Amino acid sequence: MNITIKKAEALKPRPKDSELGFGNIFTDHMFNMDYDPENGWHNPRIEPYHAINMDPSTMVLHYGQAIFEGLKAFRTEKDGIQLFRPKDNFSRMNLSARTMCIPEFDENLALNGLKELVKIEKDWVPQELGTSLYIRPTIVAMDPFLGVRASYTYRFFIILSPVGAYYAEGFNPVKIWVSKNHVRAVRGGVGFVKTAGNYAASLYAGEEANKKGYTQVLWLDGVEQKYVEEVGSMNIFFVIDNKLVTPELNGSILSGITRDSVICLAKKQNLEVTERRISIDEVFEVHASGKLQEVFGSGTAAAISPVGLIKYGDQTIQIGEKKVGPVAEKFFKDLTDIQYGKVEAPEGWIQKVID
Repeated sequence: MNITIKKAEALKPRPKDSELGFGNIFTDHMFNMDYDPENGWHNPRIEPYHAINMDPSTMVLHYGQAIFEGLKAFRTEKDGIQLFRPKDNFSRMNLSARTMCIPEFDENLALNGLKELVKIEKDWVPQELGTSLYIRPTIVAMDPFLGVRASYTYRFFIILSPVGAYYAEGFNPVKIWVSKNHVRAVRGGVGFVKTAGNYAASLYAGEEANKKGYTQVLWLDGVEQKYVEEVGSMNIFFVIDNKLVTPELNGSILSGITRDSVICLAKKQNLEVTERRISIDEVFEVHASGKLQEVFGSGTAAAISPVGLIKYGDQTIQIGEKKVGPVAEKFFKDLTDIQYGKVEAPEGWIQKVID
């Protein structure tokens, strides 16, 4: 299919890199594509950023059939623009589509559409280290119908947002709060896919954590409520006795692409990595024994986010004397060096948009 392009007649003012927050500014154009049973996915197009008209009965508004991804484009030192692991994002998005009864799309077409969109919006990719162009591919159910079934029609769209640091703390240790009364997902559900309902389910506990002065919630498993799963916007890693430990993918944890990147880089550096169940009690026990050296999160938004404090019930532990640990610091540097084109990336990780 050919991708049609319609340029905006008037362009928005672009913010300075120093003024960027996260997710509140959007570029001039977007990618759109539609699905219906007769035509399949069709009419791929790049057009001016605009509102999507929806009937009040549109199914996504009532039954939550929505999936999305998050990835980034980076400006290199030589003024090129490149994407970090976009093929993996679109592959995971199709996994989400299958799980949520949404028709799968052509991943190569989506990648080509994204590249064309980023080329058009190249001036929106910020320059400063620590900034990037955040990319949000999304699919939503579009049938105007009240009744519990999968929609017959869908809209696929991609929007772009120039961003700075995700957390106000920047690359400094954050404080996380372990929820004892709420769970995000259970095995056998949809916790392993990027669907809108998972994030809605996290909001109440997230607000509670924020009111208590914590940046994020650390979720425990939904069955026994004792095993660590993930943080609200990132996977979690522990450095225990010079070894890297992260919760195993069990059907209720998102298979993070940054998580996988950390594991791949760790293995290349001969750092022992274990994916297994780890209870919150074990975390506190290894801290008491002096074996818990670092805790950090991984995710597209923040890349690597060191954790300086964890609160669980009446217990609080401090990790690393409020300083960034050497393992988190090295992974942050290694990842960002790859993303900004300072070093050669592992095969398949980088897609160049502009050399």
